[in-house]
Amino acid sequence: MAGIGAILAFGRSRNAGTFDPAGLTAPYGALGDLLAGPAARWDSVWFIAIAQEGYVAADRAAFFPLYPLLMRGAAFGSSHSGVLLAAGLAVSLVAMLVALVLLRRLAALELGDAAARTTVTLVAFFPMAFFLSAVYSESLYLALSVGAFWAARNERWALAGTVGALAATTRSAGLLLLVPLAILYLYGPRGERAARRHRLGPYKMRPRYRPSWNMLWLGLIPLGLAAFMAALALSGQDAFAPFRAQDVWMRELAGPFVAVWDGAVAAFDGARQLLSGSRFPVYFTPAGGDPFAAAGHNLVLFASLLLAIPMLVAALRRLPAAYGAYALCALALPLSFPVAAQPLMSLPRFLVVLFPLHMGLAAWASERGWSRWVVGLSALGLAAFAAQFAVWVWVA
Repeated sequence: MAGIGAILAFGRSRNAGTFDPAGLTAPYGALGDLLAGPAARWDSVWFIAIAQEGYVAADRAAFFPLYPLLMRGAAFGSSHSGVLLAAGLAVSLVAMLVALVLLRRLAALELGDAAARTTVTLVAFFPMAFFLSAVYSESLYLALSVGAFWAARNERWALAGTVGALAATTRSAGLLLLVPLAILYLYGPRGERAARRHRLGPYKMRPRYRPSWNMLWLGLIPLGLAAFMAALALSGQDAFAPFRAQDVWMRELAGPFVAVWDGAVAAFDGARQLLSGSRFPVYFTPAGGDPFAAAGHNLVLFASLLLAIPMLVAALRRLPAAYGAYALCALALPLSFPVAAQPLMSLPRFLVVLFPLHMGLAAWASERGWSRWVVGLSALGLAAFAAQFAVWVWVA
């Protein structure tokens, strides 16, 4: 509703023609494009193009293959952009439903029913939750990562490894699932309801469970990435293109969590730019476009980092160690590979799928009876950011 209302009120920005010159996200005509608009912007263009033509250009390898493959399958092999857009929307919505159902069960196992309900609501109304229903891979990755945890918690290691491998073919962070699943295997909890003693602090180095042959199933997880690289090599392309393609997005290794400091500096410079009341001189590394818009982006990105920190602390304190380890590893990836002009680029979108953070926040809010307030504030942010996304304003 917010996205459609924004399109009716403001139309589409000039970014539409710049980033989607072929009109892949607008194939239906006036009414159809209005209804589909809030779900098809920015990276949706890449996914539709990959589903149409495959990895014909090296820079496409930054987008992993499982989601566009499912799009092509749901489109029954059609390469028409309108059919693929509808197929992508269907894949995202089904994956979102699966993700929320599995998350409800997983959170109930770890935190109890009240916090589990709050967890699902928080994810659904998170300010960036519109990505879960857009033609993006977020909902698919969320379903697979939660599913891998759920399978491991129930000692179904073959399933956990298989689902983890699928997650590793959905996005690069899927490879990191190997860390929390190994912790669950060695230290638990397994099957039973989590107890306080399973938190991070009281762990001893000696594993609670002895390794056995079924731990080898977790070795399937890196095979997901290896399969993507092999497919690229067999098609005559660079097997390491998924990593080299990050250069297109100006991401480079700067050191562990360096983006935290860089993001703080960028936010300070952004605030300085806005308070100056002038677009010249530019007080930060320009990324193109309006300096005021870039300054605002850096402030929003840093605010998302400030939100993630207490959520992470809550997860570390209230959940078994595997959850906190996964959140730390997943945050380390973007925070160690910053973008020069916007060190925290896309961080708010990455937070959507980090379900341990939402579980920790839900537990904290439920303990204090603040769940409705937290959800209400999130919903306001969701409406605001969904409206911007729908009119082709860069959000995350």
